[in-house]
Amino acid sequence: MPLKVLVVDDSALMRKHLTTLLKAEGFEVQIARTGREALTELSFFKPDVVTLDINMPEMDGLTALAHIMTERPTPTVMVSSLTERGALATLEALALGAVDYIAKPGGTISLSIDAISSSIVQKVRAASEARIRGRPGRGDRYKAVPASASAPVSASASAAASARASLVKDATPRKRTYPVSGSPFGLVLIGVSTGGPRTLEEILPFLPANLPWPVLVAQHMPPSFTASLASRLNGLCPLEVREGASMEELRPGNIYIARGGTDMVVAQRGSKLVIINRPESPVHTWHPSVELLVQTAAELVPAEKIIAVQLTGMGHDGAQAMTDLRKAGGRTIAESDETAIIFGMPAELIKRGGAECVLPSGKIAQQIRQWIGRAS
Repeated sequence: MPLKVLVVDDSALMRKHLTTLLKAEGFEVQIARTGREALTELSFFKPDVVTLDINMPEMDGLTALAHIMTERPTPTVMVSSLTERGALATLEALALGAVDYIAKPGGTISLSIDAISSSIVQKVRAASEARIRGRPGRGDRYKAVPASASAPVSASASAAASARASLVKDATPRKRTYPVSGSPFGLVLIGVSTGGPRTLEEILPFLPANLPWPVLVAQHMPPSFTASLASRLNGLCPLEVREGASMEELRPGNIYIARGGTDMVVAQRGSKLVIINRPESPVHTWHPSVELLVQTAAELVPAEKIIAVQLTGMGHDGAQAMTDLRKAGGRTIAESDETAIIFGMPAELIKRGGAECVLPSGKIAQQIRQWIGRAS
């Protein structure tokens, strides 16, 4: 049977282009013009995937998404504008349970849609296989996740994340800055793609403010989204979180989010380790590149002083570099199928023999703390 996709958008032109594109790929498509129509179609059409515009009259996309995740949890891909406001709303949607997002094209929609058509189809197909906590469905990828493994998806997910972060902050020292000179440290490197923002919220808030190693995160995202992601995470984490700037010195007690539209690499300037934001490498498929981040870090920092973590996402970005790191004596973690929204990236690391341990997202922060405690 063909996959069933519900296209929800108040723009007739967007509905037309998305419908034409998806039908040409063999999907069965139904449309809805508002969030209220979408909820009606949810019951009657029973889609495998929903594409959901954020800005709509009557009921906006975030409100509609909250109802979807409560009434009939369904893999949802948000359609968002590439603006700061659009980025913030998209991150909120991902926290509520959306699987991924499509950057709404600007300018001439028909030309822009053509340019990203393959990406749209790929995201919709991947979403159909994604983990949606709370409803059995198409294939075994929909199996329910125990509450102990991760937070349930509901309209209160964002509030729950804030509450968990608040508890962590109360139990750990406040944010601080550490001098680097005379204090050798290692690096925690995290690679993540589809489903990443919510998964990061299940890990980073549980790293304490006195963590003696910097944390670098390569999250596949466009330029206008990563600053908003860093700002959101900074409000949840005891550690300082910010978008990494070129030539910025790496300091313990900080989390650096790779800037979208670039590849964040580690370099040395004098006796200090710094970030450099390179133009996107044409030989790498995904950006910011996890592979380049791990490779460049491993060239400058002893392998035994690096912890690399591979989280949810499509593809294999970072799998080979982390496998090489493990062979050289580094520590590596792959997120388990138990919690990964898309198991592609962690599965590749496991397949290549590069995962020292495989853990659900809720246990990764604890493992990082334990390993740093032994290595410091």
